[in-house]
Amino acid sequence: MLEALRHSINAQAFIAFTLYIGLALVLFWLFQFIYTRLTPHREFALIRDNNSAAAVALGGALIGFSLPASNIITYSIGLLDVVIWVMIGAVVQLLAFSIASWVLKGLAARIAKGEMAAAIYAAAVAISVGLLNSACMTPSV
Repeated sequence: MLEALRHSINAQAFIAFTLYIGLALVLFWLFQFIYTRLTPHREFALIRDNNSAAAVALGGALIGFSLPASNIITYSIGLLDVVIWVMIGAVVQLLAFSIASWVLKGLAARIAKGEMAAAIYAAAVAISVGLLNSACMTPSV
């Protein structure tokens, strides 16, 4: 059985996996860093203080970012292609938060106060935009 496993793991495939997962994690953490710096509220401080609304809103943004990122990795032609399209997806997510903030006046303050309704709306917008973004980044060939 071990011999069969050794033959099924192609060294080139393992290297590609390592490169793509490494890049994906760097881009994920970079998005999270930028997102939490651009939003007016301090997500991690709020989450440490047990603010569920901040966790829900940030979680939705991360899922909304990851949906198109995973699709991009699936259909990419290389690592640079991944970086370019993931950056586009990140900008779309940041715009989605801006629009949600405009629709719900004072969204950041409401999340900071722990208002779950505002956080659920923000998360739903982020995930919905992530799904749409992902679909738009699928080749139609």
